Amino acid sequence: MQQSLSRVASSLVFAAAFFAVGLLRAADPVPAARFEPAMHQQKLTPAELLRQFEPDAETDYHLGEGDEIDLGIWGRPELSGKHTIGPDGRITLPYAGPVRLAGLTRTEAAASVVSSLKSLYEDLNATVNVIRYESNRIYVLGRVGTPGVLKFEYQPTLLEAVTRAGGLPIGGIGAEKAALTKCMIFRGRDQLVWVDLKSLLNGSNLTLNMRLQRNDVLYLPDSDDQTVYVLGEVGHPGAVRLTPDMTFLDALAQAGGPNRDGVASHIRLVRPSANIEREISLGDLTRAGGNANVALRDGDVIYVPRSGVAKFGYLLQQVSPAIGWMTFGTTLGTR
Repeated sequence: MQQSLSRVASSLVFAAAFFAVGLLRAADPVPAARFEPAMHQQKLTPAELLRQFEPDAETDYHLGEGDEIDLGIWGRPELSGKHTIGPDGRITLPYAGPVRLAGLTRTEAAASVVSSLKSLYEDLNATVNVIRYESNRIYVLGRVGTPGVLKFEYQPTLLEAVTRAGGLPIGGIGAEKAALTKCMIFRGRDQLVWVDLKSLLNGSNLTLNMRLQRNDVLYLPDSDDQTVYVLGEVGHPGAVRLTPDMTFLDALAQAGGPNRDGVASHIRLVRPSANIEREISLGDLTRAGGNANVALRDGDVIYVPRSGVAKFGYLLQQVSPAIGWMTFGTTLGTR
């Protein structure tokens, strides 16, 4: 849980820094010819895209880290009681020791408890009830009333998350900047989807009200913000506000730089607006000096792959102005 709170705190730092808005530098020190065509592009209908991105429908809640449960075992009060699922996804039972429950439904968790005790007891019947939901979190940042962590007993929709986060500002200082046109959803380190929020909020395209997944990060920028995205194996993956004269190295540094699992020699810079990309070696770039650095543009994506990857690429799906999706995939192997 401490790691999750740390990630939220880091994200809130970059969200709180979005105050001034600048203009992009017109000149790009890297010639366009040095960029390559995008590796993959796929056209899907909005309905097909949403079906791929939305999580599978769940009929029951799945337990996770931090959830408090009440374990009841009929006729065995010494085994019954309250437990909090630890960061390792386990609880500790008398005599049986640690039992993993994270990722299981209540029924599956009860069966797992019975299985762990069957060598010690006969004819056990167990029930698991959730007292406090802590693990099903959605992180909402940016232009909402109360940005932060939201907890749900189910998989919420995009509109439910925005509403629970206090909605959009409708009065007071800064409200004039809330004419939002898009929002971004980050899923893990390698998936990004952007949605035409205006069409969803005015009711003209309710199909965009997608269902979110545990640990999704929902970011609503100001209407005049320009943003780049740093994903993959970096310290703080997510959105970075584009400032005047921001370069590739600037954005990478703001995201914490490559972590120890990242491959700094094969970083990918993708420009979805032009469907082009370029592979950049961080070592070659720093040795070449400032003249070899790359000026960024609104919407650029920087992706740092994981070490041990033989091949990697990305799938760009831009189906309409209403919705787009970028996901990076890797093929594991040895380099």
